Amino acid sequence: MTDLELQKKAVEVRKGIIQAVHAAKAGHPGGSLSAADVFTYLYFEEMNIDPKDPKKADRDRFVLSKGHTAPGLYSALANRGYFPIEDLLTLRHTGSHLQGHPCVQHTPGVDAASGSLGQGISVAVGMALSAKISNDSYRVYTLLGDGEIQEGQVWEAAMFAGHRKLDNLCVIVDNNGLQIDGPIDQVCSPYPIDEKWSAFNFHVITIDGNDIAQVRSAFAEARATKGQPTAIVMKTVKGKGVSYMEHQVGWHGKAPNDEEYAAAMEELKKAGEALCQK
Repeated sequence: MTDLELQKKAVEVRKGIIQAVHAAKAGHPGGSLSAADVFTYLYFEEMNIDPKDPKKADRDRFVLSKGHTAPGLYSALANRGYFPIEDLLTLRHTGSHLQGHPCVQHTPGVDAASGSLGQGISVAVGMALSAKISNDSYRVYTLLGDGEIQEGQVWEAAMFAGHRKLDNLCVIVDNNGLQIDGPIDQVCSPYPIDEKWSAFNFHVITIDGNDIAQVRSAFAEARATKGQPTAIVMKTVKGKGVSYMEHQVGWHGKAPNDEEYAAAMEELKKAGEALCQK
């Protein structure tokens, strides 16, 4: 897909996030929206996947380490054809396969259950090591929050991945600068993020994670990197695409009311229409 086509698709993914969280009256829109562009790129361009065969042996794997941003993952999966987009309206409902955190047993396209922050990267490292041992070709991608990397387990996994030279692993850090309690540099600063990953023997790429062209370039560089895993540190805007949510920590984990929902959907509709004029 072209960058413009991916930008249009990212708007649809953002619409799905808002629809899901509004219907659930709960959820995490802020960090789902900040990562919507990378969700879109991964599922529509980067990964070797097949919605008609979600468990195919040679598929690339994705682990949502920051599992609370499941609405973003679900919207990408639905738009990619893993299940009907209408299912997004059942988010967090009793009996729905779309719960507050991803569940590998029930949701097509989910490769690992996640939600306990810090643990997803360890799962991804295990998958990458397994591929190396079995001489399999698949790549493994995992998305972490910048608040999440305050967890010590993240760095145990990073140490192992760097030591084992897992060049089939790509770690993505959504550096939107905000976590549930406030700015990350005030809660417990993880900065400098890039230097930390480099110290653990990762190839590090820093980009604007809301710029599709930069996202494309970063993943191409990661794929070409041999002998060490890659960490892509994405500078993003929490709540990206919905102006009243942008840079607002309060939208980390709450749903829009009916009026806010209508405003968000109208804004995203206009964003999509503007892209269609290009």
